[in-house]
Amino acid sequence: MTSSKSARRPHHWRRDLIELAALFTAVAVADAIANLIGHQPDGPYLLVASAVALIATAGFHTWWARRHSHAPPFGGTGPAPGGDGGPAAYGAEDGAAAGDDGAGGVTGAEETALWRIRTTVRDAPGSLATLCLALSRLRVDILTLGTHPLARGTVDEFLLRAPASLQARELSREIAAAGGADTWIERADAHDLVDIPTRVLSLATRTALDAAELPLALRQLLGRCTIHSLPAVSVTGRATGESAPVEGVLEETVMRLRDPSGGVISVERPYLPFTPTEFARARALVELDARLGPRVPRSADVLTLPEGNEITVRRADRDDLAAARAMHDRCSRRTLGLRYHGPVKDADRYLDHLLSPRFGRTLAVQTASGKLVALGHLLWDGDETEVALLVEDDWQRRGIGSELLGRLVALASEAGCAGVYAVTQSHNTGMVAAMRALELPLDYQIEEGTLVITARLTTEEAARPVAPVERARR
Repeated sequence: MTSSKSARRPHHWRRDLIELAALFTAVAVADAIANLIGHQPDGPYLLVASAVALIATAGFHTWWARRHSHAPPFGGTGPAPGGDGGPAAYGAEDGAAAGDDGAGGVTGAEETALWRIRTTVRDAPGSLATLCLALSRLRVDILTLGTHPLARGTVDEFLLRAPASLQARELSREIAAAGGADTWIERADAHDLVDIPTRVLSLATRTALDAAELPLALRQLLGRCTIHSLPAVSVTGRATGESAPVEGVLEETVMRLRDPSGGVISVERPYLPFTPTEFARARALVELDARLGPRVPRSADVLTLPEGNEITVRRADRDDLAAARAMHDRCSRRTLGLRYHGPVKDADRYLDHLLSPRFGRTLAVQTASGKLVALGHLLWDGDETEVALLVEDDWQRRGIGSELLGRLVALASEAGCAGVYAVTQSHNTGMVAAMRALELPLDYQIEEGTLVITARLTTEEAARPVAPVERARR
């Protein structure tokens, strides 16, 4: 864009005089030459030949200027100027040829793989450039780059696209030769192509909408790690002594953050120490959760059972504590015993823990009159996820348990869980049948007299109703 100030420059009369004088001088010189040559026997022919030579020279200069005005600078996808091919314009075909020769990046026709790499380099000028040069020699494209400054050195995190034939061991060896230390490499996928600011904003939005998303958001933010929510008070009412300062604690591979609902959120990643940058991001997510307070999405589904009764399935939280205790009072001792595997009189103690969004997600089933008749829990258990169901006796064998289990498995799949497990007893035929109805690969294991059924989730697993009910969203 041209500013109004530069577009309205004052007109200088001196420049006009100089240009006019130069024109008269050129005319005088041309006339003298024409008179000198024109009176010779071959004068007219020499003048015509000179004019043709001048026109040819001007045309060649114009062609040369246009050709090189579109050539990429040195260091582009083609060879460097001055090489065997000489100066030339570089197109897509030239770039592909350079890539085949090993001088460029990965070509479009070649199979590639995505890698996430983290390495530590010296905090000195040229250290990162040396590392990038080593990667370019392997025909590796750097898609994203993040830096984590440390007291000594800098941790660089790359997302790379490399030839599929390139092995992790060779990649690690070249990085070490270029000055990288404590290198960590793992395969990546298309989800990692999102840049870090966009990913953090997305996780913050999910956390703001649902308090149960905080542990999942931390896991996606920090990669493969184990997250434990350690309550300040146990289910029996005893103080656990778990606490952390407001600013949190960072200890190499472990960070401890104060849980807004009480207790501590412990994050562990034994294979890779946390950086201060990661600690600050995690602490910011926890602070956001604390400022927003308890919150649960209030959407609900109205379903019609085979006999015609309508029920509502919705998320539940600690506000449903009184209704859940009333449901316990209506359940038989056998039903409570199958669910809690312990003394029936202690069943109410677990409800405050189970209904907390910090430890998982809970689905509640209400009748048309507003009475709570079933609860389904999806509980975060470190790297694993547990599902548990409780259906009031008068509402059993109507497909409610299967409907809740299908929805819980769908929630686990959306959260990226590899599988879910249920702890029950071998004579709990209802739970065993519901797990089988998922039509997922199941593993059965007996642990301390109880049956543990694990369902392995696949990427294609989606929410699907197991019970024959009709849906209506409200």
